[in-house]
Amino acid sequence: MANSFLKIFMPKDRVFYSLFEEVAATVAQMGRLMKDVVAEPDFDQRAALIARMEDLEHINDDFTHRIFTELGRNFITPFDREDIHYLASALDDIADYIFASAKKINFYKVNPNDQGIQKMADLIEQGTEQIKNAVLELRNMKNMRQIKKREIYQVMEIVTDKCEDAGNVIESIIIKYA
Repeated sequence: MANSFLKIFMPKDRVFYSLFEEVAATVAQMGRLMKDVVAEPDFDQRAALIARMEDLEHINDDFTHRIFTELGRNFITPFDREDIHYLASALDDIADYIFASAKKINFYKVNPNDQGIQKMADLIEQGTEQIKNAVLELRNMKNMRQIKKREIYQVMEIVTDKCEDAGNVIESIIIKYA
């Protein structure tokens, strides 16, 4: 009885799940493409890969816009409106920063055949794939244990953030005393 009552308030159209799945798939494609960018030694070939990445970033922007449009249109959503907004923004940020990273590689004419850059690209690819998998789980939420890995990823991300902080301090020291 309670289940039937709750179904009345559940959205009939699962448009949010589909849109999030599209965004997550696009972000995962961008993660794989980032790995291709840093593996490509030829500047012009990298530029072509980055152009493909830019197309994906624009596609992602369109999906994100559609999510926000649907959020304004639908009174009943599959989960909190605030969470829908935060997730859409977070996924959009991932796409934006992947694209920005790739652009900087070519803008500064950096040879991306660097162990640190290669490892970061691997992490980006793995992270975007895991995000895609987690988004796919939102539709049915049966595999909640898989999402618990999020806490581990969050702590590990803090480690990478702290490495970046240390790198920034080192850069500042070098600039001051070089």
